[in-house]
Parts: sequence; structure tokens; C-alpha cells
Amino acid sequence: MNARLSPAPDDSLLDVCGVRKTFPRESGELLVLDDVNLRVTEGEIVGLLGRSGSGKSTLLRIIAGLTAATSGTVSFAGMPVDRPMPGISMVFQSFALFPWLTVRENVELGLQAQGLPRDEIQRRSDAAIELIGLAGFEGAYPRELSGGMRQRVGVARALVVHPRILLMDEPFSALDVLTAETLRTDFLELWGEGQLSIGAVILVTHNIEEAVQMCDRICVFGTNPGRILSTLAISLPRPRDRQDPMFRALVERIYVEMTARDRGVPSARHDRFAGSGIGTILPRVSSNALSGLIETVAAPPFGGRADMPEIARTLQFEIDDLFPVAETLQMLRFAEVEGGDIRLTEAGLAFAGASLEERKTLFERHLLNFVPLAAHIRRVLEERASHRAPKSRFLDELEDYMSPDAAEQTIRAVVSLGRYAEAFEYDDELGSFELAS
Repeated sequence: MNARLSPAPDDSLLDVCGVRKTFPRESGELLVLDDVNLRVTEGEIVGLLGRSGSGKSTLLRIIAGLTAATSGTVSFAGMPVDRPMPGISMVFQSFALFPWLTVRENVELGLQAQGLPRDEIQRRSDAAIELIGLAGFEGAYPRELSGGMRQRVGVARALVVHPRILLMDEPFSALDVLTAETLRTDFLELWGEGQLSIGAVILVTHNIEEAVQMCDRICVFGTNPGRILSTLAISLPRPRDRQDPMFRALVERIYVEMTARDRGVPSARHDRFAGSGIGTILPRVSSNALSGLIETVAAPPFGGRADMPEIARTLQFEIDDLFPVAETLQMLRFAEVEGGDIRLTEAGLAFAGASLEERKTLFERHLLNFVPLAAHIRRVLEERASHRAPKSRFLDELEDYMSPDAAEQTIRAVVSLGRYAEAFEYDDELGSFELAS
């Protein structure tokens, strides 16, 4: 096979135009994607990079024809996508193999659905299994395979139908670090050598370094609602060295993009939190993670200010680990996150040097001052003679602003913060809050 040529900018395979997606809820529609526009051309790997909840996987399902957009259009090779399309295949995060079928039988499923002759099915499945490094395992069942080998089966199953576009939904995130790196490297070698029949790849990921390593172009997604904030072209030659200064500079640039304030919102540093009252969706993070990040940033070599990519490497965090913790510290006014850096405030530095009891006192003060939901719960408990209130009372209020799942997540988050601060207690069996004794 010939080595792969550079992407041709005008050779469009896929066009996403003005895609908007909403889901119904009792208090009104939940907007998940808003005005998403994307063109994918022959010969490129396009990354959709963003945090969990930014709508990346929803967009991928719309492109795959598995769910419909509320408005906007998707076209593949000039044809509207309104159902699963021949020529578009998908690799899932969770392997999605049938446990009662062998490797060969799992790979052959798509070919059988096409009604191909048996000899053609066997020829193509043999070729895909050989290509992806599973020769000798044709008769094995999924339970006999490692996670990496099961994901190879998923890739072979997607490739065997000879798609023009391969959709990959966080295909390496369920694997251990070494297995994921091996599978990424093998896939990129096959892609670069032109051994894959596919014309383009769309990769969903929340791993910044993975996106820079694999992609020709990265679309950075914002949240609430999901939308493309910026698009970066990656022109580094492959194979790419993670220690290359240009590679590191691209990673840094993406961190800056992802920590910059979303376009069109007020510029005041804390408006995204304080201005939204109890309707703010709170990320669920542990008090240990909050304390640990403060201590890490306060300690040498950072001394109170740290580069986010460096902190991520130090703590072995991905963006879905690091960003919720950093943003919670910002919400509590223990840190500022901007320009790809995290800087401890005076309160954050004081927390780092305080005793356990002093930390709890400081944390309680900041929690009640800067997290409206926590202050609201505390006030309700103080005003009631019993000093108790059911969780359902607060869930009902939150569901005026967010989905039931987000409301449950937010309650769990404020419970964790409130317990650490000893601002209030929560009985999970009874589903009720009460004032701390």
C-alpha cells in the first residue's frame, strides 16, 4: 500500500452544518449542542477534544446516524445522514463485543448484515484480523482476551466493512496506559503506511496529549452547551515525540484555550460561578483532591503558581481529573485558573500552610460565601425548628435549572464539600440534610 498523502482541503467527506441538539426535561429543553459546524476531508484525522459533558459523543452519534439532530444538517459524501450509513463505522469506548461470539464471529457481524457471500466474508475478516494483530485468536471468546485485544476486535469489526469514515469514541480511555499507547502507535503506523481503507477518522477524546499525538486537526469543545470554541491544525510530522518542544507548545496552547473564559460571557473572574445562584452544576470532586492540588501547587518547584500541563503530568491527571478540581478551587476562591496556569490566591496559600482545624474553618467560610447552594442549604436548616430538610426539597429546586442527573450530581458534590467543611451533615439512608452537631 502507498504511504498516506496529506489531507486535501477541498476533498470533503463529511459536512456538519449548524447542528443543534436538545433533550426534553420537565422544566424545559436541555441544550446539549449548539451551532456546531465541521468539515472533514479525505486523508485527515480530526479530534473532538473536550471535557465530559461537552457533547462530543452526542455529536459522534449524530454523525453516525444513531440519533437525530434537533436542527441543522449532516451530509456524508453529499448524502444526508438520517440513519446509519454504509461507509461510516464506529469504534466504542466499551468494546461492545458479543460475549457468546468468537473473535471471528464478532468481526464478521457487519459483513453478514450486508448479505455478502461466505467466501468474501471469510476473506475480509481474515484480512482485518491479520491487519489489526489478532491472527491466531480467531476462535477465542472476549472473556479470554485482555482489554487491549478486545479493543482490537472492535477496531477490526469497524474496518472490515471498508468504511470511508471511522468514528472513534474515546477508544483508548478504558485501557491501561501502556496498552493504550501500544494500540495508538499501531493504529498510527497502519494509517501512515496507507494500510487502512478508510478515508478519514474522527476521534473523540478528553486526553490532550492523545489528540496532539494522533490528529491533523483538533476541535476544542466548550460546555453548557457543547460547541466548538476553536480549531487547531497540527502539522508536526509523524511519529510525534511527546518531549519535542513543538509538541509541548501545542499541548500548552490547548490548555490555554480550554481554561480561557468562554466567548461571550462576562469577563469578571468569578461570574461563571457566583452569578448563577444555586443553579450552578457542581463537579463532584473529593476533598482529598482539592487539598492535594493546593499542596502540590504551593510546594516547590511551583511555589504557588503552576503550568497546568506540568501539573497534569506530575499528578498523572487527564483533563476530566484536573479541570473539575481546579475549577472548584477557583469557585471557592482558593485559586485562579487562566491562560493555562493555576495560581493560588492568598486564601489558597493560607490553606496550604494551615493546620487541619484551621483548614476546615477556612474551607467552611469560603464554601458558605462562594457556593450559593451550600449557603442555601445551611440557611434552610437553620430556619427550620428540626434543623432537618429532605434531599428531595433541594433536588426539586435544582431541576428548575438542570437535568435530573445533573441535579443528583450537584447534590452529591455539595454533600461532599459540606461534610468536609462540617457545614452540615447528610444521612444517605434517610436522604436528608441536618445541621452539623
